[in-house]
Amino acid sequence: MRIMTGVREDFWFVMILLLFVAGGATNVLLADERPVPETLLLKDFRPNSVYNVPETTVEKARYPAIDMHAHHYAKTPEQVDEWVRIMDAAGIAKAIILTDETGAEFDAIRPVYAEYPDRFEFWCGFDYTGYDEPGFGPAAVRELERCHKAGATGVGELGDKGKGLFYSKPTKAWGMHLDDPRMDPLLEKCAELKMPVNIHVADPYWMYLPMDEKNDGMMNAYKWRLDNQPDIVGHEGMVEILERAVRRHPKTIFIACHFANCSYDLNRLGRLFDKYPNLYADISARYAETAAIPRFVGQFYQKYSDRLVYATDMRFGTNVYRYTFRVLESADEHFYAWDRSRYHWPLYGLALNDDVLRNVYRDNALKILKD
Repeated sequence: MRIMTGVREDFWFVMILLLFVAGGATNVLLADERPVPETLLLKDFRPNSVYNVPETTVEKARYPAIDMHAHHYAKTPEQVDEWVRIMDAAGIAKAIILTDETGAEFDAIRPVYAEYPDRFEFWCGFDYTGYDEPGFGPAAVRELERCHKAGATGVGELGDKGKGLFYSKPTKAWGMHLDDPRMDPLLEKCAELKMPVNIHVADPYWMYLPMDEKNDGMMNAYKWRLDNQPDIVGHEGMVEILERAVRRHPKTIFIACHFANCSYDLNRLGRLFDKYPNLYADISARYAETAAIPRFVGQFYQKYSDRLVYATDMRFGTNVYRYTFRVLESADEHFYAWDRSRYHWPLYGLALNDDVLRNVYRDNALKILKD
């Protein structure tokens, strides 16, 4: 019996060993498999450039920069310390924190940054409470004045993608747009208090297009799509709303963030610049849209170098700042930034000259903040 048991045990040992080896071989085969075109999903498309061309790391802005579009990223004094260390290394002199907040929520933000009064400014929101009721206006103006006395130096980021103003807290003003007469007292008060207004109008044009094979920005646009939203003001309609507000309030400084979301047709923004000296645009979070067409965009920067301001809107981090510097300063070609953009197209450095960089990084912001 012992001999037979031993044979039986040897048999099963060999079988288990063979199964283990076979399984290992299978794992090796699976590990070596690669997706084939027939199974590769569009959402997984992440090409790497194989061009043997220069790659530039721009560690520090050419001129001390003012980031005109940041948010309340740092929640503790320790995180603020980290942010300032990164700003120092990157050459960021100051960041404008667009809080969208009013009331006690706005008041609670500034103390977190108290150790660095010269490195951060804070912009408040509008309180739209009661916007859909008779008598709206005076209370919102009083809260704006209170925030101003509490340290707010501007207003923003206001936001409207077609359904109404909804970024400011605590109330979303659905159905009310920037050109609504109910907004007039607030925008006039901003002029009186010399508080610039940062406004996000629309979204990139690709978000409004059908999500089909002809939409070359669909890989990013799908997440933010607006083509399926009922009763929404379209892209051109939103730009027209911006224009009417800017025209009606010539003493108020407006900053249309993200190139007024006219990256696909910067001539549209240029026509607004030509007509309205109180309008500026920040370049935040639209580096991928503009770095895809570097020659045209470079000419646009050159022509309107006195109306564009440096901004990020991508949280804070060494890689964030270096990415923006690379786009603005280098002449690099055909590179991707998958940690910053989901568009499939390659990017190109704009190689902006010193005069343009000085204006965009710093001088235009100082003019706005001084006003």
